[in-house]
Amino acid sequence: MASSDTWIKEYNEAARIADDINGMISERISLPASGPETQRHASAIRRKITILGTRLDGLQSLLSRPTGKPLTEKEMNRHKDMVANLRSKANQMASAFNMSNFANRESLLGPETKQDAMSRTVGLDNSGLVGLQRQIMKEQDEGLEKLEETVMSTKHIALAVNEELDLHTRLIDDLDQHVDVTDSRLRRVQKNLAILNKRAKGSCSCMCMLLAVVGIVILVVAIYLLVKYL
Repeated sequence: MASSDTWIKEYNEAARIADDINGMISERISLPASGPETQRHASAIRRKITILGTRLDGLQSLLSRPTGKPLTEKEMNRHKDMVANLRSKANQMASAFNMSNFANRESLLGPETKQDAMSRTVGLDNSGLVGLQRQIMKEQDEGLEKLEETVMSTKHIALAVNEELDLHTRLIDDLDQHVDVTDSRLRRVQKNLAILNKRAKGSCSCMCMLLAVVGIVILVVAIYLLVKYL
């Protein structure tokens, strides 16, 4: 079975990754509720959780493949409990980030893929298993990089759509501004028309008064002439 010192070293590394994840989760409190920085931080946490799951699979594999000095039953049970406790924490962290397939890795990988992964461990010693574990981690990193490329592509599309929406928003704002200017001019014209109308009414009143005076003068002259010649 795997050397106890090597197994403990691998376990300590997995526990360190779990501590890093807890620290990153605590850092989320200081980040905005949404935004690119928050999304990148969440992606980094999911990546770490995936790496932790691979480490735990490697630890479980080391326990199930006897290659060196066998552990006592007590040591074996203690190691299994350590892995189970750490996996339970990993599952809780994965659940918090909606990684629903993390706990059921068989459904994520598929039965054939998992059987292929198990067959790759046949005949490997401790160092071989560690090398295989690192190879699997590398393959998963490549898969995550491809996923990141897809996410970035989707992000670019979203940014393009956002720019288009901003353009339409600016056009609508410009239209609103033109409407406001036109409305202001219309109000100014209406005000000028009201002034002209008021002046016109005043001029009409003066004309009426003048005609009235002329009429009175004519009437007075007519009366005077009638009185004079009668």
